[in-house]
Amino acid sequence: MERMGSDGFPIQRPRRLRRSPRIRDAVADVVARPDDLILPLFVSDLREPKPVASMPGVNQLPVDAAVSLIRGLSARGLRQFILFGVTPPARKDERGSYAASPEAPVNRTLAAVRQAGLDVLMYADLCLCEYTDHGHCGVIHGRGETAAVDNDRTLEVLGEVARIQAQCGADVVAPSGMMDGQVGAIRTALDQAGFGEVAILAYSIKYASNFYGPFREAGEGGMKFGDRKGYQMDFRRSREWRTELEADLAQGADMVMVKPAATYLDIVHQVRHACSVPVAAYHVSGEYAMLQAAADRGWLDLKPTVLETTYAIKRAGADLIVTYFADRLLDWL
Repeated sequence: MERMGSDGFPIQRPRRLRRSPRIRDAVADVVARPDDLILPLFVSDLREPKPVASMPGVNQLPVDAAVSLIRGLSARGLRQFILFGVTPPARKDERGSYAASPEAPVNRTLAAVRQAGLDVLMYADLCLCEYTDHGHCGVIHGRGETAAVDNDRTLEVLGEVARIQAQCGADVVAPSGMMDGQVGAIRTALDQAGFGEVAILAYSIKYASNFYGPFREAGEGGMKFGDRKGYQMDFRRSREWRTELEADLAQGADMVMVKPAATYLDIVHQVRHACSVPVAAYHVSGEYAMLQAAADRGWLDLKPTVLETTYAIKRAGADLIVTYFADRLLDWL
């Protein structure tokens, strides 16, 4: 006989739906799939893969190795990749010119993937920090303590880079420098060059986070002076994301990104409810490194912890997740 509560209704027993793996799977309402995942790759002019010390399991890859990896993972069901370039010091300059060269590793990788006829979605990171000799995300004006990013000159360079990335085969360009007006400038450049079908994934909500440290080692794009707090968002502000989101959508963003992801789930959730375009979330290098380091020391079990984190990002509202665990999640999901 059903036990009744003091209010006259049957006492609920939620544990009935938790009693076995089969029933838990049947009632789960958050789904993560390989199609939701984007794997970041660091491509370089090196002849051999180079491990990234602060990101165990991640390497800087020569172009041919990156294409081979993409081929193998696509055959297993991973179909989305975002490319970041690694530039030797001799190729860097004040305006990041090498980013617009057909010989840059990102552009050569895009062209090689297209030549190979691989059925994958290729994203190209569109920022200058990996190509400038000062490590900032745009062209600099001034010297010393007065140096600052020249927003409008940077937009011109981003337009140039977007055109070459599209020409080499990018399906999506992903501006991440947080320059004012960057989406509009890039959209105009692409449309005028005949690449109206190339989409823009805007890093609309990107915080000046302390979790980017390992990425700067991987991409060799650390700053020679100052910081990026003048153009990336202050993590102490909880409402500024709306201004950035609305500006990028008005300029033609096809998708938007929140970065970081796991430590900004509240922002992911709010952005998801504030717009109708696809929302991506970047599970960044520091978040990756923390889980990997703890697992390497036996402090946590990596697989279930990564699954829990990935489902948390999906539960918050992300449609797409950029994650360095994407290749392993193929086997774990």
